[in-house]
Amino acid sequence: MSIIVNIGAAKTRLSELIVKVEAGEDVVIARDGEPVVRLSRVQRDSDVAAAVAEIRAARAGLEPTRAEELIAWRDEERRFQ
Repeated sequence: MSIIVNIGAAKTRLSELIVKVEAGEDVVIARDGEPVVRLSRVQRDSDVAAAVAEIRAARAGLEPTRAEELIAWRDEERRFQ
């Protein structure tokens, strides 16, 4: 869920908004109700390494995905766009 705040509120609540972003919230700063900026967490190498390790653990013991399967999944997604 996105949190949308106007610039003035963002100025006074910046520390609070940063804590929310660090926790995974999506924060959008708006001017006169129109979104202009999105605050996002800086991705660290350790975040990527942890994600890769999680994927490898989930895939452990499974058959490798064949190229034909990947192509079929890609084409299936395109049919719904």
